[in-house]
Amino acid sequence: MDSLPPPETMCEGRYLRLVRRGRWEYAERTNAGCAVIVIAVTPEDKVVFVEQYRIPIAAPTIEMPAGLVGDVDADDTLEAAAKRELLEETGWSAERVEVLMSGPTSSGMSNETVAFVRAHGLTRMSAGGGDETEDIIVHEVPRAEAAAWLCRKMTEGYALDPKLWTGLWFIDHNPDGSRARSE
Repeated sequence: MDSLPPPETMCEGRYLRLVRRGRWEYAERTNAGCAVIVIAVTPEDKVVFVEQYRIPIAAPTIEMPAGLVGDVDADDTLEAAAKRELLEETGWSAERVEVLMSGPTSSGMSNETVAFVRAHGLTRMSAGGGDETEDIIVHEVPRAEAAAWLCRKMTEGYALDPKLWTGLWFIDHNPDGSRARSE
C-alpha cells in the first residue's frame, strides 16, 4: 500500500472533501474525526430511536441517536459526543456511556468511522427533537418489539441503516459475544 501516490484533492466543500489516490476516489470529512451511534434503553425497557428526513437519500429515516465527534469542539471525546447527542436529539441524559467498538462506515467510499456507544442510567430531561437545524421525532419502542417495529417502518417507506440491527444486538451483547452486564 505504500506504493500509492499521495492523495489529490479533487473538490472541497465546507464539510467534505473528494479525494483521488491512484484509481480510488473517496470522500473525507473535514469537520469531524468520527461519528457515534448511541444505544439507549429507557428505564421502562424501551429502545430509543430517532426519525428524521435525510437529504442525501431523499427519504425519512429511523436511526439510533447519533452525531459527529469533534465538529463542535476539537477536544471532543466519543463519550462526551455520545452524551451530548443523546440529550440533544432525544431529551434523555446518560449517567455514563460505554464505548463498545469503532470501525469504518463504508471503507470503499469514505474514511469516516463510527463508534457504537452503550448508554447507561438514563434520565428524561426534555422532549428532545434536536437543535435548530434538525427536525427529529423521538420514538421509544419496547425492546421485545423493536426489530418488528423497524421492519414495519421499512414497509412504510422509511430508510433504515443495517447498523440498527447491530445496535439492537449490542443492547444485550458485548463485541466479543459475551452477555452485557445489566444495570
